[in-house]
Amino acid sequence: MKQSKKSLIHVLGMSILLIMSSTSFAELVMDASKGPGQAALNWSSEDANQLLNGDASAEEVSPQGSTKITTSVRSSNAVVAHSAPQNVQILNNSNYSNQPSVNARAALVMDAQTGEVLYSKNSNTAFPIASLTKLMTAVVIADARLNMSEKITLQQADFSCSGCKSSSSTLRAGDSMNRAEALLFALMKSENPAASALARTFPGGRAAFISAMNAKAKSLGMHSTHYLESTGLHPGNVSSARDLGILVNKASQYSLIRQFSTTPSYDFNLGYRVLKSNNTNALVRNGGWNINISKTGYINEAGRCVAMHTTLNNRPAVVVLLGADTSAARTNDATRLMTWASQLPKRI
Repeated sequence: MKQSKKSLIHVLGMSILLIMSSTSFAELVMDASKGPGQAALNWSSEDANQLLNGDASAEEVSPQGSTKITTSVRSSNAVVAHSAPQNVQILNNSNYSNQPSVNARAALVMDAQTGEVLYSKNSNTAFPIASLTKLMTAVVIADARLNMSEKITLQQADFSCSGCKSSSSTLRAGDSMNRAEALLFALMKSENPAASALARTFPGGRAAFISAMNAKAKSLGMHSTHYLESTGLHPGNVSSARDLGILVNKASQYSLIRQFSTTPSYDFNLGYRVLKSNNTNALVRNGGWNINISKTGYINEAGRCVAMHTTLNNRPAVVVLLGADTSAARTNDATRLMTWASQLPKRI
């Protein structure tokens, strides 16, 4: 099939058709990732909405729909954690030795299928989470199953909010894109105005959107989590590594979020200019790991953060890091943890 330079969003609507055929969604992603902005398939808004509905149906029957985390490993300083929420079972399992040290203030590695915690450091302590917030933003958008082809025009109010940290952006007030492109901007490039506009254009506006974010967190059992806005620029957006492990596992059920958060690069055509954009996660850009969900974050109060769903030695796993000193330290922490976890035996 001849490749044409079209929006990556075109891929999504057709994946529902591929699910009914012998072609897997993973194969489609590989086909679409041959170059920035390249895809081989067209889509319609009806197809995209069918995809979102399909994700919602899959969510209801998924065995991972509710995650019970079983802590079965000592923290990085060999001290057994005792501050876990009541619905988390603590098991002191000494099988996992030679645990790597990490620079981050908090860390979690979890078996995404069983909920078993393989590595924990301050994983029940709430910290500011910066743009990891956008994972919940994406889940709320996907759950609402809004028209992804609806045009959204950025307003000046999307570039600031009360109590938020200042940030730079390549976007401008007046830029217009569809809802799918706004979500891709928010997840892949972590553009704050795009995430803000997604909340503003939600039915009921920003207040309804923030309420939906917190209601979703509560329904998932994210007891240390609270959201004040949709971008992560407010330091009052807080969560724990444990809670974020639950969120990442939930987000992995949405093909829309999987595709958008792990796109290495993309050329956004805004009509009068093209923004060449790269994923904020170096591990996604470099392609050395099988990463299914990715989101990075940074404000001064949060430090460098990352949350990922990956596959390690054929085991689906969640990796969360909060409060690393630098981007390099965050990448090094993640690499050490994933390398270590790849060598662990699976519990039978």
